[in-house]
Amino acid sequence: MPLIDPTIFDEWLPPHSLEWYEQLSHLQGEYIYPWESSLSQINGESMFDQEVLEMIANKKVLDVGCGHGEFTLECSLVAKEIIGFDVTNDFIQTAKMNKKTNVTFIHGNTKYGLPFKNNEFESAYIRKGPTSAYPLLNRVVKDGGVIMGLHPGDESGKELPVLFPKLFTDTKGTPILDTIKMRLRESNFTTTNIEVINSTEYLKSPEDVIKYRCFGQNPRIYQVLIDENLDEISKIFERNATEDGLPITHSRYFVHATV
Repeated sequence: MPLIDPTIFDEWLPPHSLEWYEQLSHLQGEYIYPWESSLSQINGESMFDQEVLEMIANKKVLDVGCGHGEFTLECSLVAKEIIGFDVTNDFIQTAKMNKKTNVTFIHGNTKYGLPFKNNEFESAYIRKGPTSAYPLLNRVVKDGGVIMGLHPGDESGKELPVLFPKLFTDTKGTPILDTIKMRLRESNFTTTNIEVINSTEYLKSPEDVIKYRCFGQNPRIYQVLIDENLDEISKIFERNATEDGLPITHSRYFVHATV
C-alpha cells in the first residue's frame, strides 16, 4: 500500500508554528521527543549543552524558548540567576512546578519584544527556541556578553524522504539556515559564527519512524499511519536498519555571537 502523506489531514499543523507548540504542550506538557533513538557520541545537542554550562557559570542568564524548563533548571546549578522565557503558557506552568530560588519563568512572545531592562543579562542562549529573539538580545545583554543558539539543521533526517516517499517530504534549499543568517544580520552583534554539526541518529523501530514524523501532531494522524502503513514502513525499516537501528542524519546549527 502506498505511504500516506500526513500533511493531507485537516488536523495537520505546521511544525514549530505557535499552534503546533500549543498543541504539543496540551498533549505532553513537556517538550520531549516521543521516539526512541540513540545518537553518536559527539552531537550538536551535547556539545551545545556543555558549552552553555561553561559559559553561564556565576552569571545572570536569559534562556529564550525555555519550553518546560528542564535545561533551564540544569543551568541553574551553575548560573548565579537564570530567567526562562517562553511563548507557550502550558510549558511555563510545568516549569514553575519545579521552581528554584535563582530561577524565574516568564510567559511571553518575542513578537512583542523582551520584557527586560537594558543590559540586564551577562549572557543568553536559545536552545531550539525562536530565531526572532536574536535581534532583541543586543539590548538586554551587556556589551561583550556571549550568546549561543542551537537550531535544527536543514539536513536533519535527509534520508527519510528517499526511504519513505510521501510519508516525508524533501525540503528544498536551506530555509532554516537562511532565516538564522537573516536574524543575525539584523542583530548587529560584534561577532557571529554558525557551525554545522552533523552526526548520526539511530531510530529504534518502525513505530519510531512514525513518531518522528508525527511529533506534536494530533494523535489521530499517528493512529491512521499505524493502521494503514505500519507493515510497509516495517519492510523498508528492516531493509535499511543496522543493528543499532535506522541511521539518519542528526544535524544542528550552533550559533556563537558576541554583543
